[in-house]
Amino acid sequence: MNKKWMVTLSLLFLTATAAIASTPPPPPSVEVDQATRLEVIDTLIAKLNANYVFPDQAKQVEVVLRQHQRAGKYDAITDGKQLAKQLLDDINGVIHDQHLLVDVSARPVPPDGAMPPPPQTRAEWEKQVPPAVLERILASNLGVEKVEHLGPNIGYLQISSFGPVFLVSDKFAAAMNALADTDGLIIDLRNNGGGGGDSVALLISYLVDERTRLNDTWERATGITTQYWTQDKLDGKRYGGKKPVLILTGPNTKSAAESFAYQLQALKRATVIGERTWGGANASRPYRLNEHFVAFIPSMRSISPITHTNWEGAGVIPDVAAKGDDALVAAQDLMVRQLNASSPSVATGH
Repeated sequence: MNKKWMVTLSLLFLTATAAIASTPPPPPSVEVDQATRLEVIDTLIAKLNANYVFPDQAKQVEVVLRQHQRAGKYDAITDGKQLAKQLLDDINGVIHDQHLLVDVSARPVPPDGAMPPPPQTRAEWEKQVPPAVLERILASNLGVEKVEHLGPNIGYLQISSFGPVFLVSDKFAAAMNALADTDGLIIDLRNNGGGGGDSVALLISYLVDERTRLNDTWERATGITTQYWTQDKLDGKRYGGKKPVLILTGPNTKSAAESFAYQLQALKRATVIGERTWGGANASRPYRLNEHFVAFIPSMRSISPITHTNWEGAGVIPDVAAKGDDALVAAQDLMVRQLNASSPSVATGH
């Protein structure tokens, strides 16, 4: 599978939404009857068994859903949202995968093979993203929210998403150019909902001195494990692998943002400060269940070549615990102490 599918559930959902956005506004709810319930449940079970990254767990889900089905648990449900929620709740009673979702759409859901391919250019991307979403993303400077100097020697980079490389490469380059002369860097991911693995690898590339192996991905459909590496050639100034880097995290640090923090933590390139992250590591893609129901099923697993596992369920555990807004203060204090330890004149700005 093309690695462009290695994106968060949220970005996949944008693609699915854009594909059906041109149809007239439909009724706000979807009613379901017995035939629909049977179709949705049967198709959900079949596609979980065929695609979920852990086949044995998919079989466990099948057993539970069939038990509930035989007991009549779903028989009285006539509202689509309620059916989707109940199915997801029952799945979550067996497995806890943050990127697994069952949802309902009042607009028709396109067949699996009819989903548009991931965009390769900004022009293609703008055509696929709904206008309201496009406006929000552009207003966030494509996810590069803040590039600041907190002092004469400490850089601050706040990122709210990891958009496609063709969108963010220039933004990353400009940010790293602006921060290149700082003696330490704080990267704030506390409100980052995720994005693409390629963009994660790109930003990490600025923070190392040499070509470095990052997370691998294992794809169930092919059984192939793909290695991912940092980039040798960058558009901006390389920050390098020696100056201290601190990463701020919290419960709203999700998916690709977790990958960024996890990989740098495993490489011992950065110190993570804040709270435990969301805990979603398995990459999803959408599967049509029927005309109005869709399941996002993780079919790929991220594996660290260092830890031989990932952050699914557990989240990224901070090296230094700090609550909410306290994380930035804690990071600044730690950075000053680290810089003082290495060179007192640097930390004081003299």
